[in-house]
Amino acid sequence: MFLNLEEVFKVMEQLADVTLRRLLDNEGFDLDPDLQAPSQITKRDLEARAQNEFFRAFFRVPRREKLHTVVDCSLWTPFSRCHTAGRMFTSDSYICFASKEDGCCSVILPLREVVSIEKMEDTSLLPNPIIISIRSKMAFQFIELKDRDALVECLRVRLQQVHADRPARYHSSCEEDVMAHVFPSASVCGDHKFEDLAMVSSQDSEDGEEGKSPLLRLEARRAVLQPSSSQSPDLRTSREQIKTSLWNDHFAEYGRTVCMFRTEKIRKLVAMGIPESLRGRLWLLFSDAVTDLASHPGYYGELVEESMGRCCLVTEEIERDLHRSLPEHPAFQNETGIAALRRVLTAYAHRNPKIGYCQSMNILTSVLLLYAKEEEAFWLLVAVCERMLPDYFNHRVIGAQVDQSVFEELVREHLPELAEHLQDPAALASVSLSWFLTLFLSIMPLESAVHVVDCFFYDGIKAIFQLGLAVLEANTQDLCSSKDDGQALMVLSRFLDHIKNEDSPGPPGGSHHAFFSDDQEPCPVTDIADLIRDAYERFGGQSVERIERMRCRHRIRVLQGHEETTKQNVLRVVTPEVSFPLEDLEELYDLFKREHMLSCYWEQPWPVASRHDPSRPYAEQYRIDARQFAHLFQLVSPWTCGAHTQILAERAFRLLDDNMDHLIEFKAFVSCLDVMYNGEMNEKIKLLYRLHIPPALTENDQDSQSPLKNTLLSTSRPLVFGKPNGDAADYQKQLKQMIKDLAKEKDKTEMPQMSQREFIQFCKTLYSMFHEDPEENDLYQAIATVTTLLLQIGEVGQRSSSSGSCSQDSGEELQASAPSPEQDSVFADTHIGPAPPDAQAFPEEAEGDWTVSLEHILASLLTEQSLVNFFEKPLDIKSKLENVKINQYSLKTSEMSSQSQPELKQDSSLLKKRVSNSKARTNVSWVVSP
Repeated sequence: MFLNLEEVFKVMEQLADVTLRRLLDNEGFDLDPDLQAPSQITKRDLEARAQNEFFRAFFRVPRREKLHTVVDCSLWTPFSRCHTAGRMFTSDSYICFASKEDGCCSVILPLREVVSIEKMEDTSLLPNPIIISIRSKMAFQFIELKDRDALVECLRVRLQQVHADRPARYHSSCEEDVMAHVFPSASVCGDHKFEDLAMVSSQDSEDGEEGKSPLLRLEARRAVLQPSSSQSPDLRTSREQIKTSLWNDHFAEYGRTVCMFRTEKIRKLVAMGIPESLRGRLWLLFSDAVTDLASHPGYYGELVEESMGRCCLVTEEIERDLHRSLPEHPAFQNETGIAALRRVLTAYAHRNPKIGYCQSMNILTSVLLLYAKEEEAFWLLVAVCERMLPDYFNHRVIGAQVDQSVFEELVREHLPELAEHLQDPAALASVSLSWFLTLFLSIMPLESAVHVVDCFFYDGIKAIFQLGLAVLEANTQDLCSSKDDGQALMVLSRFLDHIKNEDSPGPPGGSHHAFFSDDQEPCPVTDIADLIRDAYERFGGQSVERIERMRCRHRIRVLQGHEETTKQNVLRVVTPEVSFPLEDLEELYDLFKREHMLSCYWEQPWPVASRHDPSRPYAEQYRIDARQFAHLFQLVSPWTCGAHTQILAERAFRLLDDNMDHLIEFKAFVSCLDVMYNGEMNEKIKLLYRLHIPPALTENDQDSQSPLKNTLLSTSRPLVFGKPNGDAADYQKQLKQMIKDLAKEKDKTEMPQMSQREFIQFCKTLYSMFHEDPEENDLYQAIATVTTLLLQIGEVGQRSSSSGSCSQDSGEELQASAPSPEQDSVFADTHIGPAPPDAQAFPEEAEGDWTVSLEHILASLLTEQSLVNFFEKPLDIKSKLENVKINQYSLKTSEMSSQSQPELKQDSSLLKKRVSNSKARTNVSWVVSP
């Protein structure tokens, strides 16, 4: 199947990436339909997924887009007057083209912009040609298309579907405003608008022009600060005009809409810096946010109306960060700018609750609002969070950490000397992680950082990688001579703080870092245009395909690192509360997590989202249900009861499920095991006792079909038992003494009394636990003695509780056959609730219930040394854990194969063994009344 080792390793990487993201990164990972059944995944499926990921990353289309076809073809490029060889990519809503020569030419054609798709006459010069016409009166000619007819038919069907789902709503003014107005006058640079898009009130009905509009427009002038003294205003204005002229010439030749030809020439223009007057519009085109904007008229206004006024944790976080967003900028020193920022962030949190709001989104949105209208800024934020920086903005910022790990590999590859000096990757991550999270906006002067954002919107994350490498290279000598991480941090901070934009119409921004002392040597100023040019020239060779493969590999490491951190934190919390050694606790955690993973991976539907929540405390992130718990209970519990083990496991789960959400976490699981293996005898008996009273024992218990469920046991026969040596022992005196001692040393912590039905289930469990024990016969004899003793105690308590209102004669009769009232005072509260004072008036309440308490059971068990030895013998979990490593997966698969069949295994053999063993038991007469 595989011809070389590299191909095998690539497939293994893809499988590991799919599995880990599916199991651990469920916050933002949607599995492809073809990969839903793990056992049906093929190499072709993995290749299709990898190609789909490349398509989304290269063209930065929405993540919901599914790639349909990839065909070789050639595109007519009028600027070079020839056909350029490449590949056509078609998806649900896009037709895209990328040249075979990286960076030569690419085109993105949203289907909603396409007017028609026509076949041309096939000739020797133009084999299999088609023409795709778009709204802006441009046409794209593709040739050398294989299966042209089938392709055109499929494209026409999707084109009709797109236009039917979202009909184009273009008016002449709207089209001019949304698509073709990338040439606003230079005066727009001085003014900026924040729009309140849904604040409709009764006051809007007032007369006058302001009352005629349903939207309240709040305008805030984007203050243009006075130019610096280093250059004259005329020189700066002249540079802006030259840039604008170059862009105008480019638009005339390559197109002015989202469907423009994207070539190396436009990349050079971006590296020079986008003019202030065109920045916001080009951001919309490069990110394709303009398509979302045109496709969803009124959507943002509806979100604002729905989200404003709501109070929740997300809105509280947004309010806390509003005034921390570019506080030095005049646009955010008044309520107008703050209100616009609030609306955009709140609307996005309402649109995408999976992300909600994360820190650094406020800084990014503030900059977007400086160069785009409010609704445009919203769609730019959507493009960044959901397409251009996937998985960045969530609780664990997985995407940023993955790219940080990729960046560290690039540093080792391109700057080996520096990588050798910075041996601790965490030192570099502490500095550079913010570069990815904020796109340099938080650590570089604003007028320089927006130049970086220009490159980001055109080239994606690749621009941040290469600029980060350029920054490190420019400081390699100082970083290698730094004595510690603090000094290295200061070197980078000073360098970034002194990056200036000579072409900016405003003066240099204020210092971001105030900790530099006055006696330090002045740091040389670096022009951002020079730095970006060096970044493209020296480190611009990274292809999107290579970056995506590196992301795939490092995502595995990052997610595994998160899991290891979670494990260590859980163990740190749980270790002080249990007696297991650390190595056994680690094995138990791996076992617990593996059971969770196996069920999540193989079962349908997957319960991952409800059982793995990274936002919860570490000890509660992984949870299992009753069936998973029962499987683990059978594997590691020392209380093996044959067929009764499943019933005991179900009761244990109900006992541990305090909040009744049908899920338990690792801490509860291991605490239960700790009592079984390391607890004192009284702790073990208390756990067993609780397993046989509500809520663990219910009316619908699986063992409810037992013939003993509704029976009453009679102990009218005297408490005399036959001993093996023929002697007889009378336990009447021992019973009286035990009741007397319990009355004096009663536990202060009250436990619910156990009814006769519950007591019978308790006895059944004990009998099952002793099966196949080396001391089986002695244990059966001892438990028979204790059982009969406890039955007598229950009847004594029952008669005692019902005799409180009886005559003196009845009292004397009871006294003749049971302990004195002062001796059996322990039974004063054996029945549920206190007896009413006028009990004689309610004869139906005068009769007491048969009950025994935990104290009765514990004291009775202590009378038999064999039982004491059984519960106090040391237990080692290591052998169980060794067997689990071998059996957990095989048992899981066999369980799945027989899942639809009733589980009646081993019942007949178990019955035969019990029948044979019953001959050795002491003959105790249990008379079952009808």
